Amino acid sequence: MKKSCETCLTHKELLVIYDIASLISDSRDIQKSLEKSLMALKNSLDLGNCVIYKLEDEMLHIFASIGFNKHQKAISEYKLGEGATGLAAKSMEPVVIENIHNDIIFLNKSGNKNSETISYIAVPLIAENNIVGVIGANLTKNTRIDFDATVRALSIVSSLFAQYISSNMAVELEKERLKDLKQYYKMEWDSKVHNFGDIIGDSKEMQNMYKVIDRIAGSDVTILVRGETGTGKELVASAIHKRSKREEEPFIKLNCAAITDSLLESELFGHEKGAFTDAKETRKGRFELADGGTLFLDEIGDISASAQVKLLRVLQEREFERVGGSKTIHVNVRLVAATNRDLEQMVKDGEFREDLYYRLNVIPIDLPPLRKRGNDIKLLVNFFLQRSMQNHKKNVVITDEAMANLMAYPWPGNVRELENTIERIVLMGSEDGITASEMSLLLPALGNDRVVTSSDSFSLDNKTLDEVEEEALISALKKTEYNQAEAAKVLGITQRQIGYKVKKYGI
Repeated sequence: MKKSCETCLTHKELLVIYDIASLISDSRDIQKSLEKSLMALKNSLDLGNCVIYKLEDEMLHIFASIGFNKHQKAISEYKLGEGATGLAAKSMEPVVIENIHNDIIFLNKSGNKNSETISYIAVPLIAENNIVGVIGANLTKNTRIDFDATVRALSIVSSLFAQYISSNMAVELEKERLKDLKQYYKMEWDSKVHNFGDIIGDSKEMQNMYKVIDRIAGSDVTILVRGETGTGKELVASAIHKRSKREEEPFIKLNCAAITDSLLESELFGHEKGAFTDAKETRKGRFELADGGTLFLDEIGDISASAQVKLLRVLQEREFERVGGSKTIHVNVRLVAATNRDLEQMVKDGEFREDLYYRLNVIPIDLPPLRKRGNDIKLLVNFFLQRSMQNHKKNVVITDEAMANLMAYPWPGNVRELENTIERIVLMGSEDGITASEMSLLLPALGNDRVVTSSDSFSLDNKTLDEVEEEALISALKKTEYNQAEAAKVLGITQRQIGYKVKKYGI
């Protein structure tokens, strides 16, 4: 007797595909919706032990299943090419085991094989030509469809599952990326000391630099920003990023000198869980965080020889492995590096790799020191003064004579030193107006006899900047009984900077 349409297998296949499409489109819990889909598949087509394996780190793990207990899920893992399941993933083709009882390709890791089970079919989950996982099912004595019909049905639902899983993975990766970026920017905000706003300056030297930034910002070329400590290298890197096609993507920063050699590679490239003692969880490095955007590496001349090798590879191949990991990660990052060191001399001395130097120095940008920027000092003074008065709710007036002292001071710490000095002036200065003599006392490390005014016999022509800086450093150290932290406060520079200068002058 002819069967009615409602009971024919083709009609059942169409119904179960429709049910699965509805389940995965309406649910936000991917695992539960996949398990409901597998149950619908099992009931409609009389299949046994339906399971979905997800590919993670070159291993197939059970992601959703029907008929597997917790222990069976844990032990049922397959490498690519291992068993029928691994073979389906590696070949990206369905694998049919007609008789699981005499075929060595069926490994039965879960121990689910019984006298009712006859065959096993594994079909790969493929999304955009990439393997996502495998769907597997047993044919039992109760199954009424043949191999071809089962493969056809599983192939159709595999495409639905693959797109569903792939879309979910993309969403989760984006959530993780945004979470990492949120944490990074929170750390940056919490630790940020200097916030200059945008670049300030109208001098000829600065105008020439603006032209260079405008010409190269739109490209992806690597840039090396060079200049003395405190000249604003980070601001230049930020300006390049904001004017580039990557402006909507992350701008990630790292001061290489502030990280120990043992931790620098982890900061740059990330690490896997258990890579070292304190690696309690997998962490992305700055290169991954900056993917699609710009990475600014300050004090690039201070990185170790091993980090130089790895950095060179990233610049050449745009790929790397996390510390303790073997998976190659590809990134699309625009690199801006900065240094106050003489890299050419370091190359000659064997302290810096020549090939890395040429990779970094594609487009050099030289920042002028503050002492060579003329009236820019006055612009910066007014900018920092207004901001500091607003922060401290205090009005301070700098007289023309006091401003002349500020203009004449050599500013060995550049813009950063100027900002700290203005902060001190607002806190300690008189609201009635700061005189030239009062300004001399407020300037870091230099007394009345060291500030260059029109009536002073001291002239910068008589001494080099290094001599002026060294004397100021020694004076500050003597006043603070050689306490570097206190001397740094007197000079208006950081403790790291004073440590570098002490070493530089052999004090």
